[in-house]
Amino acid sequence: MLPILQIGPLAIQTPGLFLLLGIWLGLNLAERLAPNFKVDANIIYNLVFFTLIAGILGARLGYALQSWEAFKTSPLSLISLNPGLLDPVSGLASGLVAAIIYGNRKSLSLWPTLDSLTPLFAVFAIGVALSNFASGNAFGMETKLPWGIDLWSAKRHPTQIYNALIAILILWKIYPKGKEGDPDHKLRGTTFLEFLSLSAGARLFIEAFRGDSTLFLGLRSAQVLAWVILAISMWKLSSLDSEAANG
Repeated sequence: MLPILQIGPLAIQTPGLFLLLGIWLGLNLAERLAPNFKVDANIIYNLVFFTLIAGILGARLGYALQSWEAFKTSPLSLISLNPGLLDPVSGLASGLVAAIIYGNRKSLSLWPTLDSLTPLFAVFAIGVALSNFASGNAFGMETKLPWGIDLWSAKRHPTQIYNALIAILILWKIYPKGKEGDPDHKLRGTTFLEFLSLSAGARLFIEAFRGDSTLFLGLRSAQVLAWVILAISMWKLSSLDSEAANG
């Protein structure tokens, strides 16, 4: 694990660096591929920019409200680059609200927009896996397999690497193989729904090797959620195919 990268006097938090790289590279790829989905690359950039700003501010304010006593004694911590001082739920909610407002103002169509954002989601998933590997989060259960890694006083499944490799395969699978109008161009919504279903399937697999999964009634919560997402995305994919066949 490498939580801190020391370059001379500069100490860089590696987990946060991987997340930023995932967003930056993913956004660049999404902008380049946006024309495949007949979406303006500049609109995609602005949508992501406003969503990120709102999400980060909301996540930090949400965390601050929950830990107000600590921030009251050290108010400068509000501008810390530490990703651990963010509340994911607050960030997701505020980012989603900003995205909806911007999308409505620009009259964006839902499915083409989600399709054009899918390369960003796919690359960011790789960044999240590498970020977890650097920090030691999302660690695996103990194993005697030769590729196990030493983490938290035990030899464990490198679940973060499993995640990264599968995320790379998913990116390759959903990467547009043709241009608009080509025979292999996908229906609107298909790219995003395929990414969603493949990611849910990957989560079902990876969770079997996790050593820190949250359990609910004896079940792994992430797997239950993954089953629900997989079922909904597969049902929607099927309905899109039916609509295309009937249309």
